[in-house]
Amino acid sequence: MHLSEPRFVTTGSGTFAYREAGAPDGQPVVLLHGWPESSWCWQPVTGRLPQHYRFIAPDLRGLGDSTRDGAQDAFRKDALAADMLALVDALGVGDFQLIGHDWGGIVAQEMAIAAPGRIRRLVIMNISIIPNARGNAEAVAAIRARGARHQWYQHFQQHPGLAEAMIPGSEADWLGAFLRGSGGRPFPDDAFREYVRCYRIPGTPRTGASYYRTMGDDQQRWQSLAGHVFPMPCLYVHGNRDRVVIPEFLAHVEDCFRSIRVESVDAGHFLQEERPDEVAGHVAAFLEP
Repeated sequence: MHLSEPRFVTTGSGTFAYREAGAPDGQPVVLLHGWPESSWCWQPVTGRLPQHYRFIAPDLRGLGDSTRDGAQDAFRKDALAADMLALVDALGVGDFQLIGHDWGGIVAQEMAIAAPGRIRRLVIMNISIIPNARGNAEAVAAIRARGARHQWYQHFQQHPGLAEAMIPGSEADWLGAFLRGSGGRPFPDDAFREYVRCYRIPGTPRTGASYYRTMGDDQQRWQSLAGHVFPMPCLYVHGNRDRVVIPEFLAHVEDCFRSIRVESVDAGHFLQEERPDEVAGHVAAFLEP
Protein backbone atom coordinates (compact mmCIF):
# COMPACT_ATOMS: atom_id res chain seq x y z
CA MET A 1 0.00 0.00 0.00
CA HIS A 2 1.42 3.36 -1.02
CA LEU A 3 1.54 6.37 1.24
CA SER A 4 -1.30 8.82 0.76
CA GLU A 5 -1.06 12.17 -0.97
CA PRO A 6 0.00 14.90 1.48
CA ARG A 7 -2.45 15.77 4.23
CA PHE A 8 -2.10 18.78 6.50
CA VAL A 9 -2.33 19.50 10.19
CA THR A 10 -1.86 22.83 11.95
CA THR A 11 -0.19 23.00 15.34
CA GLY A 12 0.94 25.90 17.50
CA SER A 13 4.12 26.22 15.43
CA GLY A 14 2.84 25.94 11.87
CA THR A 15 1.12 23.84 9.23
CA PHE A 16 2.79 20.52 8.47
CA ALA A 17 2.26 18.01 5.70
CA TYR A 18 2.22 14.28 6.34
CA ARG A 19 1.41 11.08 4.47
CA GLU A 20 -0.25 7.94 5.86
CA ALA A 21 -0.56 4.29 4.96
CA GLY A 22 -1.53 1.02 6.61
CA ALA A 23 -4.27 0.45 9.17
CA PRO A 24 -5.87 3.64 10.59
CA ASP A 25 -6.30 1.94 13.98
CA GLY A 26 -2.94 0.14 13.92
CA GLN A 27 0.09 0.73 16.12
CA PRO A 28 1.65 4.01 14.93
CA VAL A 29 5.04 4.02 13.22
CA VAL A 30 6.36 7.55 12.57
CA LEU A 31 8.94 7.95 9.80
CA LEU A 32 11.11 11.07 9.48
CA HIS A 33 12.97 11.92 6.28
CA GLY A 34 16.27 13.73 5.91
CA TRP A 35 17.69 16.47 3.69
CA PRO A 36 17.00 17.17 0.83
CA GLU A 37 14.10 14.73 0.80
CA SER A 38 10.47 14.69 1.91
CA SER A 39 8.06 12.09 3.27
CA TRP A 40 8.00 10.64 -0.25
CA CYS A 41 11.26 8.82 0.56
CA TRP A 42 9.34 6.24 2.60
CA GLN A 43 7.09 5.16 -0.31
CA PRO A 44 9.27 2.19 -1.32
CA VAL A 45 9.68 1.00 2.28
CA THR A 46 6.19 1.23 3.79
CA GLY A 47 4.69 -0.81 0.95
CA ARG A 48 7.07 -3.63 1.84
CA LEU A 49 6.23 -3.64 5.56
CA PRO A 50 3.29 -5.41 7.27
CA GLN A 51 0.15 -3.35 6.77
CA HIS A 52 -1.29 -3.75 10.28
CA TYR A 53 0.76 -0.71 11.36
CA ARG A 54 -0.38 2.89 11.00
CA PHE A 55 2.43 4.59 9.08
CA ILE A 56 2.72 8.36 9.56
CA ALA A 57 5.39 10.13 7.49
CA PRO A 58 5.58 13.90 8.11
CA ASP A 59 7.45 16.54 6.14
CA LEU A 60 9.91 18.35 8.40
CA ARG A 61 9.77 22.13 8.66
CA GLY A 62 11.13 23.84 5.56
CA LEU A 63 11.07 20.71 3.37
CA GLY A 64 8.45 18.75 1.47
CA ASP A 65 5.12 20.56 1.64
CA SER A 66 5.42 21.75 5.25
CA THR A 67 5.65 25.36 6.42
CA ARG A 68 8.62 27.46 5.34
CA ASP A 69 8.01 29.86 8.22
CA GLY A 70 10.32 30.26 11.17
CA ALA A 71 13.51 32.08 12.06
CA GLN A 72 16.78 30.17 12.03
CA ASP A 73 16.33 28.99 15.63
CA ALA A 74 13.25 27.06 14.52
CA PHE A 75 15.60 24.73 12.64
CA ARG A 76 17.57 23.65 15.69
CA LYS A 77 17.02 19.95 15.94
CA ASP A 78 15.39 20.07 19.38
CA ALA A 79 12.92 22.61 17.94
CA LEU A 80 12.20 20.32 14.98
CA ALA A 81 11.61 17.49 17.46
CA ALA A 82 9.07 19.68 19.25
CA ASP A 83 7.36 20.24 15.87
CA MET A 84 7.04 16.51 15.32
CA LEU A 85 5.81 15.75 18.84
CA ALA A 86 3.15 18.43 18.38
CA LEU A 87 2.17 16.86 15.06
CA VAL A 88 1.68 13.38 16.51
CA ASP A 89 -0.26 14.96 19.38
CA ALA A 90 -2.54 16.66 16.87
CA LEU A 91 -3.12 13.29 15.16
CA GLY A 92 -4.17 11.72 18.46
CA VAL A 93 -1.10 9.48 18.78
CA GLY A 94 0.13 8.45 22.22
CA ASP A 95 3.14 6.15 22.11
CA PHE A 96 4.70 5.05 18.83
CA GLN A 97 7.64 3.45 17.08
CA LEU A 98 9.97 5.89 15.38
CA ILE A 99 12.22 5.73 12.31
CA GLY A 100 14.53 8.52 11.14
CA HIS A 101 17.02 8.91 8.30
CA ASP A 102 19.74 11.58 8.01
CA TRP A 103 18.53 14.78 9.75
CA GLY A 104 15.31 12.90 10.44
CA GLY A 105 17.44 10.47 12.44
CA ILE A 106 18.78 13.36 14.51
CA VAL A 107 15.26 14.72 15.05
CA ALA A 108 14.16 11.21 16.05
CA GLN A 109 16.93 11.08 18.67
CA GLU A 110 15.87 14.49 20.00
CA MET A 111 12.31 13.19 20.28
CA ALA A 112 13.57 10.12 22.14
CA ILE A 113 15.45 12.38 24.56
CA ALA A 114 12.47 14.71 25.05
CA ALA A 115 9.78 12.02 25.38
CA PRO A 116 11.43 8.64 26.03
CA GLY A 117 8.29 7.11 27.51
CA ARG A 118 6.35 7.58 24.28
CA ILE A 119 8.81 5.89 21.90
CA ARG A 120 8.56 2.11 21.99
CA ARG A 121 11.34 1.36 19.51
CA LEU A 122 13.78 3.57 17.61
CA VAL A 123 15.32 3.05 14.15
CA ILE A 124 18.16 5.35 13.03
CA MET A 125 19.59 5.36 9.52
CA ASN A 126 22.82 6.94 8.22
CA ILE A 127 23.44 9.68 10.74
CA SER A 128 25.61 10.26 13.79
CA ILE A 129 24.44 9.38 17.30
CA ILE A 130 23.98 12.55 19.37
CA PRO A 131 25.53 11.40 22.68
CA ASN A 132 28.36 9.41 21.05
CA ALA A 133 31.06 12.00 21.74
CA ARG A 134 33.97 9.57 21.37
CA GLY A 135 32.79 8.01 18.13
CA ASN A 136 31.80 11.31 16.58
CA ALA A 137 35.21 12.81 17.40
CA GLU A 138 36.97 9.85 15.80
CA ALA A 139 34.79 10.13 12.70
CA VAL A 140 35.41 13.87 12.34
CA ALA A 141 39.17 13.27 12.65
CA ALA A 142 38.97 10.61 9.92
CA ILE A 143 36.97 12.93 7.64
CA ARG A 144 39.48 15.76 8.09
CA ALA A 145 42.38 13.40 7.41
CA ARG A 146 40.75 12.58 4.06
CA GLY A 147 40.27 16.24 3.17
CA ALA A 148 36.52 16.55 3.97
CA ARG A 149 35.82 16.84 0.23
CA HIS A 150 32.35 15.29 0.46
CA GLN A 151 31.21 17.84 3.06
CA TRP A 152 31.52 20.87 0.79
CA TYR A 153 27.71 21.27 0.55
CA GLN A 154 27.49 21.85 4.32
CA HIS A 155 29.93 24.76 4.20
CA PHE A 156 28.23 26.15 1.09
CA GLN A 157 24.87 26.28 2.85
CA GLN A 158 26.29 27.71 6.06
CA HIS A 159 27.50 30.82 4.21
CA PRO A 160 24.79 33.51 4.68
CA GLY A 161 22.78 34.17 1.54
CA LEU A 162 24.74 31.90 -0.79
CA ALA A 163 22.12 29.17 -1.17
CA GLU A 164 19.37 31.76 -1.61
CA ALA A 165 21.34 33.45 -4.42
CA MET A 166 22.58 30.42 -6.33
CA ILE A 167 20.07 27.56 -6.06
CA PRO A 168 16.81 29.08 -7.48
CA GLY A 169 16.46 28.01 -11.11
CA SER A 170 19.09 25.28 -10.72
CA GLU A 171 17.28 22.95 -8.32
CA ALA A 172 17.70 19.83 -10.48
CA ASP A 173 21.44 20.40 -10.84
CA TRP A 174 21.78 21.12 -7.11
CA LEU A 175 19.92 18.01 -5.96
CA GLY A 176 21.45 15.84 -8.65
CA ALA A 177 24.89 16.42 -7.14
CA PHE A 178 23.77 14.55 -4.00
CA LEU A 179 20.95 12.25 -4.95
CA ARG A 180 22.63 10.92 -8.09
CA GLY A 181 26.16 10.88 -6.73
CA SER A 182 25.89 9.32 -3.29
CA GLY A 183 27.99 6.28 -4.11
CA GLY A 184 25.10 3.85 -4.24
CA ARG A 185 22.67 2.48 -6.82
CA PRO A 186 20.95 4.74 -9.41
CA PHE A 187 18.47 7.09 -7.74
CA PRO A 188 14.77 6.55 -8.67
CA ASP A 189 13.47 9.10 -11.18
CA ASP A 190 10.07 9.53 -9.48
CA ALA A 191 11.66 10.39 -6.15
CA PHE A 192 14.10 12.78 -7.81
CA ARG A 193 11.27 14.65 -9.57
CA GLU A 194 9.37 14.95 -6.29
CA TYR A 195 12.32 16.40 -4.38
CA VAL A 196 13.03 18.87 -7.19
CA ARG A 197 9.36 19.94 -7.07
CA CYS A 198 9.59 20.56 -3.34
CA TYR A 199 12.90 22.42 -3.60
CA ARG A 200 11.31 24.79 -6.13
CA ILE A 201 8.78 25.94 -3.53
CA PRO A 202 9.77 29.55 -2.75
CA GLY A 203 11.96 29.90 0.33
CA THR A 204 13.31 26.35 0.28
CA PRO A 205 16.97 27.24 -0.41
CA ARG A 206 16.94 29.23 2.85
CA THR A 207 15.02 26.70 4.91
CA GLY A 208 17.03 23.78 3.57
CA ALA A 209 20.25 25.63 4.38
CA SER A 210 18.98 26.40 7.88
CA TYR A 211 19.48 22.73 8.80
CA TYR A 212 23.21 23.39 8.42
CA ARG A 213 23.29 26.97 9.69
CA THR A 214 22.08 25.74 13.09
CA MET A 215 24.70 22.99 13.39
CA GLY A 216 26.91 25.05 15.70
CA ASP A 217 24.07 25.57 18.16
CA ASP A 218 23.09 21.91 17.88
CA GLN A 219 26.60 20.70 18.59
CA GLN A 220 26.90 22.88 21.68
CA ARG A 221 23.71 21.31 23.00
CA TRP A 222 24.85 17.78 22.16
CA GLN A 223 28.11 18.21 24.08
CA SER A 224 25.99 18.38 27.22
CA LEU A 225 24.34 15.06 26.30
CA ALA A 226 27.52 13.00 26.13
CA GLY A 227 26.94 9.81 28.08
CA HIS A 228 23.16 9.80 27.59
CA VAL A 229 21.80 6.26 27.17
CA PHE A 230 18.66 5.68 25.10
CA PRO A 231 16.40 3.33 27.09
CA MET A 232 14.27 1.98 24.23
CA PRO A 233 15.48 -0.80 21.90
CA CYS A 234 17.22 0.62 18.84
CA LEU A 235 18.12 -0.55 15.34
CA TYR A 236 20.82 1.27 13.36
CA VAL A 237 20.76 0.61 9.59
CA HIS A 238 23.77 1.90 7.67
CA GLY A 239 24.42 2.23 3.93
CA ASN A 240 28.03 1.09 3.81
CA ARG A 241 28.90 3.16 0.71
CA ASP A 242 27.93 6.44 2.34
CA ARG A 243 30.69 9.00 1.71
CA VAL A 244 29.61 11.44 4.44
CA VAL A 245 28.31 9.31 7.33
CA ILE A 246 31.33 7.02 7.34
CA PRO A 247 31.62 3.77 9.36
CA GLU A 248 33.76 5.50 12.01
CA PHE A 249 30.57 7.15 13.30
CA LEU A 250 29.53 3.70 14.57
CA ALA A 251 32.49 3.40 16.93
CA HIS A 252 31.34 3.16 20.58
CA VAL A 253 27.60 3.32 19.73
CA GLU A 254 26.97 0.41 22.08
CA ASP A 255 27.69 2.81 24.96
CA CYS A 256 24.73 4.99 23.96
CA PHE A 257 21.92 2.43 24.04
CA ARG A 258 20.53 -0.02 26.51
CA SER A 259 19.94 -2.29 23.49
CA ILE A 260 21.31 -1.70 19.97
CA ARG A 261 21.38 -3.80 16.80
CA VAL A 262 23.49 -2.62 13.82
CA GLU A 263 22.80 -3.76 10.25
CA SER A 264 24.80 -2.87 7.13
CA VAL A 265 23.26 -2.49 3.66
CA ASP A 266 25.16 -2.34 0.38
CA ALA A 267 24.01 1.20 -0.45
CA GLY A 268 25.02 4.82 -0.36
CA HIS A 269 23.49 7.48 1.84
CA PHE A 270 19.93 7.24 0.48
CA LEU A 271 19.53 3.58 1.32
CA GLN A 272 15.73 3.51 1.67
CA GLU A 273 15.40 4.56 -2.00
CA GLU A 274 18.34 2.47 -3.21
CA ARG A 275 17.66 -0.77 -1.30
CA PRO A 276 14.05 -0.71 -0.07
CA ASP A 277 13.74 -4.50 0.15
CA GLU A 278 16.72 -4.84 2.47
CA VAL A 279 15.78 -1.83 4.57
CA ALA A 280 12.20 -3.05 4.95
CA GLY A 281 13.45 -6.51 5.88
CA HIS A 282 15.62 -5.19 8.70
CA VAL A 283 12.88 -2.86 9.94
CA ALA A 284 10.16 -5.54 9.83
CA ALA A 285 12.32 -7.91 11.86
CA PHE A 286 12.88 -5.22 14.49
CA LEU A 287 9.53 -3.48 14.99
CA GLU A 288 7.16 -4.67 17.69
CA PRO A 289 4.44 -6.79 16.04
